[in-house]
Amino acid sequence: MTDRPSPRGLTKVPSGIRGLDEITFGGLPAGRPTLLCGGAGCGKTLMAIEFIARGASQFAEPGVLMTFEETTQELTDNARSLGFDLDAMVAEGQLAIDFVRVERSEIEENGEYDLEGLFVRLGYAIDRLGAKRVVLDTLETLFSGLTNTGIVRAELRRLFRWLKDKGVTAVITAERGEGKLTRHGLEEYVSDCVILLDHRVIDQVSTRRL
Repeated sequence: MTDRPSPRGLTKVPSGIRGLDEITFGGLPAGRPTLLCGGAGCGKTLMAIEFIARGASQFAEPGVLMTFEETTQELTDNARSLGFDLDAMVAEGQLAIDFVRVERSEIEENGEYDLEGLFVRLGYAIDRLGAKRVVLDTLETLFSGLTNTGIVRAELRRLFRWLKDKGVTAVITAERGEGKLTRHGLEEYVSDCVILLDHRVIDQVSTRRL
């Protein structure tokens, strides 16, 4: 096997995920957001968990895991199946987990949406830990109930710019849309890196592809 030269000019952060760092020539873009998208059951959340858990355990990079769908207990249970004890990482100050409940009815009734509260909450956790990695899971739940495409586009741009300004390497999960890469068809245009996960069952054989 011939070693392929690594592209220069873009600093990478090793994910620690077996195989991923090899095919991405060293990992994910450092200090930039990566969009991790795919359909249900393709492993987006598990991959995001492994990224942040390995950052804390292998590379001494504290992380913040903010979830809008699964509870903290559900995430820690899922991580345990991968061999990671997130509770221990939290206790040691390597990780912060924050479950944010998004009330869709409030957005539908008010017709307003602003991520300022999320920035304050996430910024506090990042500064408290000195976090280098961030995971947001998932965009669809965060923007649920919001039908105004203009507002979604503006807030997406603001979110991704805010993450870059904080200097963290972020992984944001998103559902794949019908006939397009993402649900809103906007997320991939504001991301610095996009990873598409695919899950197919052929002849009763389950296959996940990247």
